[in-house]
Formats: sequence, structure tokens, C-alpha cells
Amino acid sequence: MPTARRPGSDPAGSSAARTADAAEPSLPVLYRDDVLLIVDKPSGMLVHRGWGRDRVVAMTLARDLLGRHVYPVHRLDRPTSGALAFALDRDTARLLQKQFAEGEVRKRYLALVRGIAPEHVILDHPVPKKPRGERVPAVTEIRRLATFERYSLVEAIPKTGRLHQIRRHLKHLTHPLIGDVRYGKGDLNREFRRRFGLHRLALHARELELAHPTDGRPIRARAPLPEDLAGPLAAMGFEVGEL
Repeated sequence: MPTARRPGSDPAGSSAARTADAAEPSLPVLYRDDVLLIVDKPSGMLVHRGWGRDRVVAMTLARDLLGRHVYPVHRLDRPTSGALAFALDRDTARLLQKQFAEGEVRKRYLALVRGIAPEHVILDHPVPKKPRGERVPAVTEIRRLATFERYSLVEAIPKTGRLHQIRRHLKHLTHPLIGDVRYGKGDLNREFRRRFGLHRLALHARELELAHPTDGRPIRARAPLPEDLAGPLAAMGFEVGEL
């Protein structure tokens, strides 16, 4: 499978969002052609204004980058960084949304969690589809990659796309994400801020694999670990270049 070239609402990320607004962040391009754009969203940024009143959001940055309208086809939580896809026309948006809805897109996340996580587990546990909504089926595959003291670096591959799915599932496993102010532990979040300068949610959308909506060829976009996560992980002794 070819790797895509690199040419160039939620209180969990509120402080990072204020920083993002002030700094006018860039939106690195991971893949781009006539119908599809995949970018590297920073932590603290909303995908679009429908989830908040932020001045700077990924959708408008992507639109300004290309000088044309873009259509979000999936979501990343505000505090989550990584690969985010946009369609460049309505027909492409419909085709990509269908891929996401039918579980045909492979999403790979990296996460730092409390405790020694299972070596490998497939968690089938229903979660709300939307805030205060009914619970619907949700499945996430989780694999432990490495450990540090009493914490684990894990790979999470969601098979469904529910609101806060990975965060909810890790909490359900009693391995909450570090830096998660909604589902995590405040004392641990403060400890990691103090010891390692980790001021964000430790969740990153590392890879996104899908079939190109025009000709079906496989596309894989890989988002590098951002420094605000890579630096703390390296300080813990993780080999960040190999993740």
C-alpha cells in the first residue's frame, strides 16, 4: 500500500485551543489531489465551528489553504491530533462518509494510558452516539506497544466511529488516557504536566487508510507525532521514531 506523500466539543482541549487561536497554527498537508485532502490537525483545534465558537478551526484553515470549499467527512475530538480528511466536492464527501460509516476506513491511534494495558484486546462495548444519546454498538481493538513505570503506550484501532469512543473505551478498561480532563484522572494529568511537560490529551491519530473515492486505490496518510506529544514520550524513554 503506498504511503501518502507529505508535500509541504469538548473541554478536554480548552487551554490548547486558546493557544491555537493566538498562534494562528498551520495545517500541514499529508495528502492532496483534486478531490481529497488529508491534513495533520493539531491538538486543541476544532474541526469546524459547529462544535464551538473558536475563531480558528481546521475546516476554515483547509479552505483558505486551497482557496475552495472543503467538506469534513469524519471527526477528531478537539484535543486529539493527527490525520483528518476533507472531501473537495459533495459527491466525494458522500462516498467517503459511506466508507467511514461502513467501517471500511482503517484508523490507527497512539495513546498513553494509566496502568499496564492488556497485550491485545478487542473491546465491544456500546457508547452514546451523541451527547445524552442512546447507546449504540462500538468496537475498538487495543494493543499494548510499550510500558513506562505503571503506564502503557497503546495502539487503538476503532472499528466504529462513535463520540469519544477510544476515550470511553479506555476508561471502561480502567486504563484512562493521560491528559484527559473528561474521562481521565486529574492527579495523573497534573503529574505528567509537572514531570514531562505534557499539557495535552495523549491521543494521536497516527494513520488513516482508505480507498480513493475516484479509482479505489489504497491511500495511507501518516501523521508524524507532534512535538507536544513526542517530546514528553521521548522523555519517558519511548522510541518515538518507531511508533
